[in-house]
Amino acid sequence: MRILGIDPGTGILGFGVIDVAANGKTQLVDGGVIRTPVKEDDAVRLQTIYEELTDIIAATKPEVVSVEKLFFTKNVTTAMTVAQARGVVLLCAKQAGMEIFEYTPNQIKQAITGYGKADKKQMQEMVRLLLGLSEVPKPDDAADAIAAALTHAQNAKLS
Repeated sequence: MRILGIDPGTGILGFGVIDVAANGKTQLVDGGVIRTPVKEDDAVRLQTIYEELTDIIAATKPEVVSVEKLFFTKNVTTAMTVAQARGVVLLCAKQAGMEIFEYTPNQIKQAITGYGKADKKQMQEMVRLLLGLSEVPKPDDAADAIAAALTHAQNAKLS
């Protein structure tokens, strides 16, 4: 199974694509970020996310997408822009015929480290270990997206 993980954001959207073999072994296919300029109009930023994510999906051909759920913050403006980016992600996935799975940040931390309140360094190191990588994936948003993909890989095994 090929899984696309997404850490949604408008300025920086993380993505990670992993393959999961029948024996459960996972392998990183691709990972990175989509960046949009802060001073750009929101509609242009969302269009950039749409176009680049559509290209990533076409190039890597994932079967499912695992998206980090939005958690509410004190900054309503940030929450709204992240929600807009999530909407674009969900649209891209549906247009590609992919099944969508969503996980909260705590569910992802629990799945990857066994502890729902793990910090970023713990998460990144576990992503590195689980994939047998020589280095932690960079930037943080890409590592977070890969963690979302790994979370679905783990949950799919349990189903």
